[in-house]
This record gives sequence, C-alpha cells and structure tokens, in this order.
Amino acid sequence: MNQQEMRTVYTQTLIELAEKDERIVVLEADLMKASGTGAFKNRFPERTFNMGVAEANMVGVAAGLSAGGKIPFADTFACFASRRTYDQFFISGNYAHLNVKLVGTDPGVASEYNGGTHMPFEDIGIMRNIPQLVVMEPSDPVSLKKLVIKSAYHNGCTYMRLHRKPVTVIYSEEEEFEIGKGKVLKDGTDVTLIATGAIMVAEALKAGEILNAEGISAAIIDMHTIKPVDTGLILQYAKKTGGIVTCENHQKMNGLGSAVAETLAENYPALLNRIGINDEFGEVGKLDYLLERYQLTAEHIVSTAKMNISSR
Repeated sequence: MNQQEMRTVYTQTLIELAEKDERIVVLEADLMKASGTGAFKNRFPERTFNMGVAEANMVGVAAGLSAGGKIPFADTFACFASRRTYDQFFISGNYAHLNVKLVGTDPGVASEYNGGTHMPFEDIGIMRNIPQLVVMEPSDPVSLKKLVIKSAYHNGCTYMRLHRKPVTVIYSEEEEFEIGKGKVLKDGTDVTLIATGAIMVAEALKAGEILNAEGISAAIIDMHTIKPVDTGLILQYAKKTGGIVTCENHQKMNGLGSAVAETLAENYPALLNRIGINDEFGEVGKLDYLLERYQLTAEHIVSTAKMNISSR
C-alpha cells in the first residue's frame, strides 16, 4: 500500500501555505532534522527561526509573532511541546487569545528508542485542560495535510500530535476534514471502535478485519479531533451498536477515552472499554515491542471488543 513520510507531508504543506501567505512562519527547538522542516528553511530562511534547546522561549516568541500578525507553527518532540512549554502556551498563547500552532512530534510509543523520558503518554490530557484549545491527531498523510491547513486558518491556538515516520495512506486526496468532526472509516452494527492517530487507527482497521472474519460487525471511527470531540457521532454509534472501544496511543486517563466517557456519561450510557496506556511510564523499545508491551495491538482491540459485546 502507498506510504508517505508524515514529516515530509507536514513540511511540504507549510511550504505550500507560505508560498501563498506571507504570515506563515516556522519555529524550531533545534530539531529541524528530526521534524523535517529543513526544506522550509531552505525555501523561506527569513521565516524560519531556530530557537535552540529552549522550548518555552520558542512558544513565547511564537506568541509574540502571532501578536504581530503572523501565523506561527512551532514544533518539537511532544514531550517538550506539552510538559516543557505548558505555562507559556497557556498564558502567552491561549489566555492572550493569540494564534499559536503548536505541534508535538513522536507522541506516545512513536518515540521508540528515545525512551521513557521522551515518551509522552499524557500530552492530550495536559492540552485538553486549556480553554478553547483545539487538540488533534491526524491518522495519515491526507488528513495531516488537510488538518494543517485547517489549523493554519483556525482563529485561535491549536495543538497537533504528529507521527513523523512513513504512514499508509487511508484517505483519497478529495477527502475533506473539519475540526471537531470524526470520520467513519467503516460502518458496523455490533460494536464501535473509535481511534485517534496514525498508529491506533491502523491497529483499529486491522482489528476490524479480524472481527469481520469472525462474523462481528465493527464500526470504525477516526476521531482526528479530540477537542472538541464529535459528540454527535459518538452518540449516533453508541445508540447504533450499543458499545464502544476507544483506541489511543496515550494514557487511558484524560485522553480520547475520557472524552468519549464524558460524552456517554452525560448523554447516553453505552458500555465503554478503553485501549490505552494503563497509568505507566514509557520505556525504550521498537514499535512492535512497545505496542505489545502496552497492549495496543489489533489483537488486544479484538479481545476487548468481544468482551464489550459479551458484557452487554
């Protein structure tokens, strides 16, 4: 199947935006090679700012550029984008009602050999607490491109989790995306799998194939925007299938699963199970090992979906 490197798509999208809009600027925290934005610097050196290993300052400068009318995209590893820049992003960006586009790369187990210190299982939860902030995680190169564009022209701050590496293309180039509206990848009647991000949407799709082969009809939803979450779609499929399994490369607490749980608890109490990190820290390992270690695989989704169905 066709694969594209996500960081290359991210940078190319920014270049295409910048060619039409002089307000687009990029800020880096000495990770230009890792995030792939060197091509943007080559094309627009005067609109590229490498702030060094000073992530909080980077976000403060991004806020200043926003106040001056620019549309700043500031990116670094997700562990630093969330934990290290939080106060500046909260106050200088969001509280000040500015327009900073913060991008956290290598979320969760995607950080692999960088290990536990660089493995953010909590960044969605941290960011969900900021009033009016949009939190999103694209699942493939097409959704990434479309959501970067949506982020650029959203009036307010955004936080995007970005898987840097090659990812299989799911959507056609004609597909359109809207902030706060999930995508139904497969319809179903027995259980609903709601996933977010490149890793877990891929695992959910594999799980759907396994379930289908066993005669179980699983709906699969790509919830690319975690905040605001698509409450209408959640409730539609809770009523249709009677049960939901959320799938995220993040702590079970305060992420996608919590957003879905809040929606169900306040509106329609369907049975919910959550696939995610079970209150643990990260560790060093290859992706396949980490997926198994933290029970994020398609097989774990399948067994959880069956438990969901049998428990009703």
